[in-house]
Amino acid sequence: MKENKIFVTKATLPPKEEFLQYVDKIWESAWLTNMGDVHNQLEKRLSEFMDGVEVVLTVNGHLALELALQSLKIEGEVITTPFTFASTTHAIVRNGLNPVFCDIKEDDFTMDPDKLEGLITKDTKAIMPVHVYGNICDVEAIESIAKKYGLYVIYDAAHTFGERYKGKSVADFGDMSVFSFHATKVFNTIEGGAIALRDKNIRKSLDFLKNFGIADKENVPYVGSNAKMNEFAAAMGLCNMRHLPEYIEKRKQISEIYTERLSDLKGIRLNKYNNDTVYNYAYFPIVVENGDRDELYESLARENIFARKYFYPCTNAYECYVDRFDANLTPVALDISKKVLTLPIYPDLEATDVERICDIIRREL
Repeated sequence: MKENKIFVTKATLPPKEEFLQYVDKIWESAWLTNMGDVHNQLEKRLSEFMDGVEVVLTVNGHLALELALQSLKIEGEVITTPFTFASTTHAIVRNGLNPVFCDIKEDDFTMDPDKLEGLITKDTKAIMPVHVYGNICDVEAIESIAKKYGLYVIYDAAHTFGERYKGKSVADFGDMSVFSFHATKVFNTIEGGAIALRDKNIRKSLDFLKNFGIADKENVPYVGSNAKMNEFAAAMGLCNMRHLPEYIEKRKQISEIYTERLSDLKGIRLNKYNNDTVYNYAYFPIVVENGDRDELYESLARENIFARKYFYPCTNAYECYVDRFDANLTPVALDISKKVLTLPIYPDLEATDVERICDIIRREL
C-alpha cells in the first residue's frame, strides 16, 4: 500500500480559534475590504517586524511587483534574472518594460553581479534581482552598481520573508522589496503580498495605485489597479505572525535532517548557507550533478512524494517568449534549471517522512 501523498509544500494554518476571533470582529463591523482595521493592524505589525520600513499590503505578490514598477514611472529596460518564478518577468513585461536577463551564480542561484554591469545601457532604468530559496543576493555589489549608474533596485523577495542579513531585515535593502504571502510561503495571508520601502512619497502613490488610482472621491490621478488585501486575509496574517518563529524552527529541523542524510552524496549538490544570514528555510533545493533529475523526480512521484522542478524552465525559455529571448545567453541559469529539484519542506512534515525521502534519493543516486 502506498503512503499518503507528500507535496513539496503545505499551507501552515494557525489554531482555528485564533482566526475565528478575528472573523467575529469582522462580522460585527461588516468592513470586509478597503483598508479596514485588521488590514491596518497587519501593515503596522509587519513594519515593526521589518525594522520600521514602510509596508504596503496587496492582494498578492504578483500585483505587488507590477505596482512597485508602475510607481517608478519608468520606461525602457529592467535587468533581472531568468531563474525565478513567472511573476518576476511577467510583471516587467506587463508594465511595457523590456526585461534584460543577467545570469546567476552557480553556488547560490542569485544574480551574478560580475555579469551585471556589462548589461547596462542608456535605456536601463532599474534592476530587479531575485532572492532565491532564501539565499539573499549580493546586495552590496548590486547596490553599488545601481548607485554608480543611478538605477532603481527592486528586490523580488518572495522567498525571504523574515530573514536578516548582517543584522538588517531583508526588507531594508534597495528602493523596494516585494514579498509574496501566498498559501505555500513560509508566512501566508491565504493570498497576499507586500511592498516594503523607505520613501514615503512612493508609499503614497502605491496606496493610490492599489485602489484604482483613486486619491479621493473626486480625483483619480493614476491609472491604477485593484490590489487591496481584504480583512480575512489580513486576519490570517496576524494569526500566522504569532507562530512564525515556530514555523521557521520546524523548517530548520527538516533542513538539518536533509543536510545530514544527503551531504555525503557525490551525485548531488546542496544549497549553500552563510553565517551572515538568518534563514527562513523556505525551500530545500538539490542540484543533481551526476544522474538524471527527471528520473529522480519520477522515482519520488512513484512513492507519492511530489518534489518540484523549481525553477524549470527559466523564464526566458517560456513558450510565450520563444521569439523574444534566448535562454542560451544565460547558460548557468539554463543548466541549473535542468538539474534542480526542491524537496518537500513544511512544518507539518514528519521526520520519518523526511528520512524516507532521503532513503529513496540515496537508493536512486
